Amino acid sequence: MKKLLSLFAILLIMVSCQDEEEQEIVTEYEVEKVVDSIPTLTGEFIYVADAGVFRGRDFVYGVKIDSMAQVLADEVQPYKKEDFDMVKVRIKGKIETGRRQDGWKEVVEIREILEILQEGKTSETNN
Repeated sequence: MKKLLSLFAILLIMVSCQDEEEQEIVTEYEVEKVVDSIPTLTGEFIYVADAGVFRGRDFVYGVKIDSMAQVLADEVQPYKKEDFDMVKVRIKGKIETGRRQDGWKEVVEIREILEILQEGKTSETNN
C-alpha cells in the first residue's frame, strides 16, 4: 500500500511540474514592437531634368536620383498642371549628408512612397 501511495505521489508531482514548464514556454513569446528607424516625411516634391527637390515646412532636401525617385516622379505627373508644379506627398526616406558637387547640405533617399496628398488629378489630353 505504501508503494502504491508513493507511486501515486511521484506521478502527481511529475504531472504538476509539467504544467509549470508549459506555462513558461507560452509566456516566453511576447510580441515586441519595433520602432521604425526610417522617418516619415511630408512635403512637396518636384522632379525636373534629372534633379529632384523635396521641400517641407522646416526643411529643403535634394532628392537622391534612383529608381524610387523616378517612380515617384511618374506617379505625381498626373497631378501637375505645369512642368514646375510641386506636388504634396508623404514618403519614408533616409536623410544623408549631401556631396559638395550636388550643392545640397542634405539629401533624402526615398525608401517608400506612402501617398500623394495633392487633390485633383489633371486630365491628360493628347494634342
